[in-house]
Amino acid sequence: MDEKKTILITNDDGIAAEGLRALSESLAEMGDVIIVAPEQEQSASSHAITLDKPLRIKEISPRRYGVSGTPTDCVLLAIHGILERKPDLIVSGINHGPNMGEDVTYSGTVAAAIEGCILGINSMAISLTSWEPVSFDGAAAAAGRLARVLLDMGRGKARLWNVNVPAIPREAIRGIRVTKLGSRIYNDLIIKKKDPRGRDYFWIGGAEPGWSTEDDTDFAAVSAGYISVTPLRLDFTDYEGIIELEEHRLAWNPEQTTQ
Repeated sequence: MDEKKTILITNDDGIAAEGLRALSESLAEMGDVIIVAPEQEQSASSHAITLDKPLRIKEISPRRYGVSGTPTDCVLLAIHGILERKPDLIVSGINHGPNMGEDVTYSGTVAAAIEGCILGINSMAISLTSWEPVSFDGAAAAAGRLARVLLDMGRGKARLWNVNVPAIPREAIRGIRVTKLGSRIYNDLIIKKKDPRGRDYFWIGGAEPGWSTEDDTDFAAVSAGYISVTPLRLDFTDYEGIIELEEHRLAWNPEQTTQ
């Protein structure tokens, strides 16, 4: 990696988040870092794009911009409205809290990396697997190491990685494992209560979910003290489902009615 690269970083925790600061510091030595992140927290915003109101960009300091929108908005505005050329790498994070298993479909952190991949740019989402106040040192070091690998891979086919770092001291991290997404086991997902006037209201969340026990998942790796790196792809097509439907010989007759 000889020439200096351009690295775009963003997140869903907001422009003032500690994880974003730690990420920018860890990547500063390997390229020109540009920060384009939401002004406010956008957790669980998934791949939302703002279509019903104008977006504002505020230059907070040189190469650091706050956006009045979602993480996906930030990537789109950075590529099409701020930067003169596509960056060599997009890193989203460091998220305060895990993004494993099916949670990647809800995550604004992962969605920003997905948008980067759609635009043909190597992209990585990185999360620290704790909701409590903890040090980002280990996650920042992991981000730097993995960013170098992605930059060395060059452009070609755009790669999309989801990284989760265990919330343990940096020196206690045992290594890196390449994993698949795990699967959550939800209990009491919806909590129903009554307000003082006797009307029902609901909280989405409930009890802390469990995880499946497969050995090669992101959850298993993190639980064992390893950094989990899960390569993702955007093709949702169920190829076995295609074969199954073809075997059923689906046909359409507009004159036929169903009973």
